[in-house]
Amino acid sequence: MPVHLLGQKPHILYSCYTYRSGEGEQFIPEHIFSYILSGTQQMHVGGKNYDFKEGDFRFFRKNQLCRFVKQPPPGGEFKSLSVYMDKHILQEISAELDIHPDKTYTGDAAVLLKPNPLLQGYANSLSPYMDAEQNISPALSRHKVKECVMLLLQTNAALKDALFDFSEPGKIDLEAYMNANYRYNVDISRFAYLTGRSLATFKRDFTRVFNSTPNKWLQQKRLTDAYYLIKEKGHRVSDVYMEVGFKDFSHFSFAFKKAFGMAPSAIIN
Repeated sequence: MPVHLLGQKPHILYSCYTYRSGEGEQFIPEHIFSYILSGTQQMHVGGKNYDFKEGDFRFFRKNQLCRFVKQPPPGGEFKSLSVYMDKHILQEISAELDIHPDKTYTGDAAVLLKPNPLLQGYANSLSPYMDAEQNISPALSRHKVKECVMLLLQTNAALKDALFDFSEPGKIDLEAYMNANYRYNVDISRFAYLTGRSLATFKRDFTRVFNSTPNKWLQQKRLTDAYYLIKEKGHRVSDVYMEVGFKDFSHFSFAFKKAFGMAPSAIIN
């Protein structure tokens, strides 16, 4: 599963998956423009499911948690190109061109962009650098990212309100957010940030809302889900632990046995 970084900073990422499928979850820290060169990708982001295919251009809004499955074509490889538009580059563009959001962005967290010769030409312009031996300079990398931003503004003007909003996540409904996202295996500090709270405030609000500490609640919630998926849905134990938010199988097995008095495999019908 080679991943090539174009430039010294990961502003531009070329990914190639040779396995039957690649799946996982991630936090999207910066706005991303992405293009699928081959294969398909299923994603869950912003509470919605998406099915992307070869040739699709996508925009992903920053500060999102997502799950994905990358599927290569028969006998081939899944290949994608992603451009990360970090805050510093966007602030430079904002100051230089006096570009500011008109209103709060209310669009989807993931946007399928309409095919456009300008976007296609931009993606094609990066193809010479998709070689493991190539490495472009930081200056050229930043230039290509700025070019991407300008093309997005040219072809999808509504994205201006997302791209140039430099505010931190606002305080949101903690109970609703955690019930929707508890399966993501991220640090408590990340949950705090995404719900618009300091870590101390997050812990205090969490205890008030759930009458439990974050770590204790998350583990119990995930274990309850695991029990249901194995017992009632017949899911394989080897698949369930990651699905509900555990990274380590041995930790999952130990916690499961402690909670329910038996190993996960013992409850299979």
